[in-house]
Amino acid sequence: MGEEFEEHRAHLLRVGYRITGSLADAEDAVQDAWLRWSGLTDDARAAVREPRAWLTTVVARLCLDRLRSATARRETYVGPWLPEPLVTTGEESDPLTAVVRDEGVRIAAMLVLERLGPAQRVAFVLHDGLALPFAEIAGVLGCSEATARQHASRARRIVADAGAPPPRSPGAAEQKVLAAFVDAIERADRDALVEILHPDVVLASDGGGKVTTARRVVAGADRVARLLAGLLVKYDVSGVEFRPVLVNGEPGFVSSASGEVPGTVTALTVVDGRITALHQVMNPEKLRL
Repeated sequence: MGEEFEEHRAHLLRVGYRITGSLADAEDAVQDAWLRWSGLTDDARAAVREPRAWLTTVVARLCLDRLRSATARRETYVGPWLPEPLVTTGEESDPLTAVVRDEGVRIAAMLVLERLGPAQRVAFVLHDGLALPFAEIAGVLGCSEATARQHASRARRIVADAGAPPPRSPGAAEQKVLAAFVDAIERADRDALVEILHPDVVLASDGGGKVTTARRVVAGADRVARLLAGLLVKYDVSGVEFRPVLVNGEPGFVSSASGEVPGTVTALTVVDGRITALHQVMNPEKLRL
């Protein structure tokens, strides 16, 4: 029974994370789903024709409740809100490696989902992402099948209007850009930062009101470089290690808190050898450093 459930864990985590944007909420929902599954009698489990679909709908229903509560909290969130980062090393032994292979968990894709209402988001993830039938989605949402179709259709239009995230660059190219960026950061070299940034780059920093950071998205290579260089002057980062990692499957780095320097997870979007977006999570409640 436990082995069968483990076969679906990465899939269920991916579903929960795409719905909530929170790894903690996704993990809680998956654990609750396990308790419900293990609590079934042998006959009841044997009667479930598709355990994966059954578990998916359970996780989705649990995450819908969490998403509705989170949506209200985000209305008063201080500064930009970013999803909890999924930090991996790329090693197959990392339990999140299978989760971040999905294009749908990239930071840019997750932020598009933030434009959807809770019911739209669930319908979109379950139908367009997983091809679940609308009859099952209606059961998750507690609505008619026709209404579930409407939620998915409206969500699809919103996602289409937002545009698809840029395709990922080859891994070697991304790592070269990441190395150059980290080197410029460590040297507080503003000119080098401008050189590696796309002219229309955007920087979103999530401090959640708990860490001092920009409360609005900063756009433009010069403005982003000036902000980063200013922070590097303000804080002594000489003893801080910037460790390259993958963040939601894309190049990034982590730095642990040191003195007045807050811990950070930063994800980069790289297009044609330049950084087009930086998503920086500094809210300590979202970090596992």
